[in-house]
Amino acid sequence: MTRRLISSGSEWEDKIGYSRAVVDGEWVFVSGTTGFDYAAGTISDDTAKQARQAISNIQAALKEAGSDLSDVVRVHYILASAADWDAAWPVFGESFGKIKPAATAIIALMIDPKMKVEIEVTARMQKG
Repeated sequence: MTRRLISSGSEWEDKIGYSRAVVDGEWVFVSGTTGFDYAAGTISDDTAKQARQAISNIQAALKEAGSDLSDVVRVHYILASAADWDAAWPVFGESFGKIKPAATAIIALMIDPKMKVEIEVTARMQKG
């Protein structure tokens, strides 16, 4: 299988030089994904809503790759502030609670101060 690049259509993908996701064989690597609603060009100021939108954006990339959230084996949760954790973790649990991928939570400054959540996943597509 050849390497395939998946785009969200964000102008930053071309400017910076990255893809929303890269499919390489049975692996799907999804870049750090924020809570921007790309269709509307907006981002909520609510942490839980940003987390849900980020996961929705990830689901869309995985679907285009021929994969699904159930294939996720690794997730990195990046939060702008530890104060956002209580609002975000229930959303993470809704999406990944039954899948139970290896996970890391990181507190880091974001490029845009409106961003509160960024999520990066690695998935391995099921054979068959």
